[in-house]
Amino acid sequence: MSTTATAPATTFPATPNGPVLRVRGLRKAFKQREVLRGIDWDVPSGRVVGLLGRNGAGKTTLLRCLLGLSPTDAGTVELFGEAMTEPGGERMHRIGFVPQTFDLFPWMKVRAYLDFTAAFYANWNHALAGRLLGDWQLDPKQKIGELSQGQRQKLAIVRAIAPQPDLLVLDEPVASLDPQARRAFMAELLELMKAPGKTVIFSTHITADLERADADIALLRDGAIQFTRPLAELRERLRRAVLARPGGWTQAPALPGVLKATLKGDEAQLLVEDADPEGLQALAAREGATLRIETPTLEDLFVELA
Repeated sequence: MSTTATAPATTFPATPNGPVLRVRGLRKAFKQREVLRGIDWDVPSGRVVGLLGRNGAGKTTLLRCLLGLSPTDAGTVELFGEAMTEPGGERMHRIGFVPQTFDLFPWMKVRAYLDFTAAFYANWNHALAGRLLGDWQLDPKQKIGELSQGQRQKLAIVRAIAPQPDLLVLDEPVASLDPQARRAFMAELLELMKAPGKTVIFSTHITADLERADADIALLRDGAIQFTRPLAELRERLRRAVLARPGGWTQAPALPGVLKATLKGDEAQLLVEDADPEGLQALAAREGATLRIETPTLEDLFVELA
């Protein structure tokens, strides 16, 4: 563990009342293919927000645009109440970022790399970094180029967490980690969130991790944020109504609140918001169908809505 003394934490000005992140009209295209199509999005302070979307939906592009790492074609981004035009300045001390792919210095040893990085941050926690290296079995004397992909990802997470950021942005941070390492990472993430005002934006396909963090869910689809809702609210308000009858269906029955309808064999499967059980029973009776109401998992919702 490093013996470097930890300097007193620097206190930054409080974020003005309002969201940590505010996005308006954000657009980004690659070779005339528009990936982000006028995104409007507010992210409140003190929450874990899970960014969900299919491969190619633009999640990585969005996260890089939010942090000023990729230029935008139109729109505005505000972080901590101020316009984000490029990374740097005071805000750099308040943001931790784990990219989907990262190029670390292969010739540097793990400890030397972290000490080098620490010099750029006002609130770097050497004790925390040292503990994580031990807990995650990263050898401080090993060269980065000798680390496995999973070990490199662990190191990138240490680098992002050690500055004790107010905003932690994670792009598929556990894709290369085994289940045990994923669980350890999630434990650290939840510990970080105990401090007031900490915010996490977390892009992942591993829905169990979002459930463990009780995250707000933001769905990126067709170049826009379709909705942002607490996971508990999604669980409470969304149901799958399965209507089965002999001969099946030529088209899905009409019903208020249907977000998606799927015909499968003899069944019409309806994803319904604020389902009315009595209305569903009446529909089933009119159509000569049996009714089954299910509570979908977050993974089910991702598959059906993304």
